Amino acid sequence: MAVKIRLARKGRKKKAFYHIVVADSRAPRDGRFIEKLGLYNPITDPATIEVDFDKALDWLQKGAQPTDTCRAILSYRGVLLKKHLLDGIKKGAFDEAEAERRFQAWLKEKEGKIETKVAGIEKSQEDEKKKRLEVEKQINEVRAAELAKRQSELAAKAEAAAKAENAEKHSEETTVEEPVGKTVATPEEATVEKPDNEEVTATEAAPEEKAEEAPAEEVKAEEKTEEVTAEEAAPEEEVLAEESVPEEKPEESTEETDKKSKGKK
Repeated sequence: MAVKIRLARKGRKKKAFYHIVVADSRAPRDGRFIEKLGLYNPITDPATIEVDFDKALDWLQKGAQPTDTCRAILSYRGVLLKKHLLDGIKKGAFDEAEAERRFQAWLKEKEGKIETKVAGIEKSQEDEKKKRLEVEKQINEVRAAELAKRQSELAAKAEAAAKAENAEKHSEETTVEEPVGKTVATPEEATVEKPDNEEVTATEAAPEEKAEEAPAEEVKAEEKTEEVTAEEAAPEEEVLAEESVPEEKPEESTEETDKKSKGKK
């Protein structure tokens, strides 16, 4: 029976992660498996890899064949390097201490590379986040300026409307409407109240009214004098017209002319 180290798909659509399992090559991909060795999640950055080192090494020494993806995962975690060093010890190329020293040196270097990669990814993510925040800040400033401008325009319109309304109210208050169905008081009956609650009769205010009526009387007198002068000038114009017209002699009848002509003969 051929045994393989391969991936078994889990998760939902477009959010898949995988289990690293040891299974029979004849079993379906997501079917029965012999043992679970770890987890692989390619969605995260960097990818999440969890492997049981000792179990994976034991299955490799027993002859299990990993698939291409699983071979890359085991190489990334150093399982294949450890198997290679153990084979070197069996052949007598070096001892266990040398194999352990080489493995620890490689592991340290690998961890350094992983840390630098993670730091670079985090830095790029932070830079990208800062850029997004700056763009959002600029957009918010523009929106705040537009909102302030709109609010100032609305406030100006409201103030103008309030002023117009106040002006209309003031004009309505100042206009005095005469009461309908009430008789107007005569000048003799009209009275004016003084601030000290004393009443002034209309007879006291009469001189002022007369003074106001005097200019109208003067205007009427001037119109009368102009009419008199026009009447005096009219007879003279008629006399001149009569003198200028010549007297017309009465026409003689035809009979009188015949008589005069016969007498001459």
